[in-house]
Amino acid sequence: MSDELIFYTNPMSRARIVRWMLEEVGAPYRTELLDYGTTMKAPAYLAINPMGKVPAIAHRGKVVTEGSAICAYLADAFPEAGLAPPPAERAAYYRWLFFVSGPFDSAVVDTALGREIPAERKAMVGYSSLDAVLDAIAAALEGRDYIASDRFSAADCYVAACLSFYMRFGLVPPRPLFRAYVDRLESRPAFLRAMEIDGAMPTPKGG
Repeated sequence: MSDELIFYTNPMSRARIVRWMLEEVGAPYRTELLDYGTTMKAPAYLAINPMGKVPAIAHRGKVVTEGSAICAYLADAFPEAGLAPPPAERAAYYRWLFFVSGPFDSAVVDTALGREIPAERKAMVGYSSLDAVLDAIAAALEGRDYIASDRFSAADCYVAACLSFYMRFGLVPPRPLFRAYVDRLESRPAFLRAMEIDGAMPTPKGG
C-alpha cells in the first residue's frame, strides 16, 4: 500500500486550513487542484468525497474529509510533528476542535444567512446564540497562548484558521483576544509557507 499523501484542494476555500496543517506536519504530499463545478463535481472526485467539496486527503489507501477530522488525523498519522497532546491530556484538544467545527460553524453560518431560530426550536440546535459561542471560545483563550495545552496543536491550527476566515469576511467580530491569538499563530513559518503556496496557485475556474 502506498504511503503517498494526496491533498485535494481549491486555494479559494477552507482547504487552506489543511494546507497550513500539512506544512506544520512537514511530510511530503501531492496537491490535486480542483475547480468548482467541474473537477470537483466529476465522478473521479465524487468517488473520493461524494459531497463534491474540499478539503479531502488520501493517505495509505484511506480517505479523510472535513477540516477538523483531517487535522486530527494528520496529528495522529505523524506523531513526530508533536501536533497533538498525549492521549491522557486530550480533553480540551478534542473539545475545541469539534466545538469549532460544530456549534461555532453552525452559529456563524446561520447568522450570516439570516436564519432566525424560533425560541421553541432552539433546543434542536447545538448552540444558543453566536454571542454565547464566541464567549465560550474567548473564555478558553483567556490568559493562554494556545487553546488546548501549553503548546501549539492541531486544535490551534483549526481554531485560529476558522476565526481568521470568519473575521476576514466580517462574520465574527474581531475581538482583541481573537485578533491577538490569530496574529500570533499566523506568524508561524508553516502558516507563511502555506500562504505562499496557495497564493502562487492559479485561480480555479468557478471560484
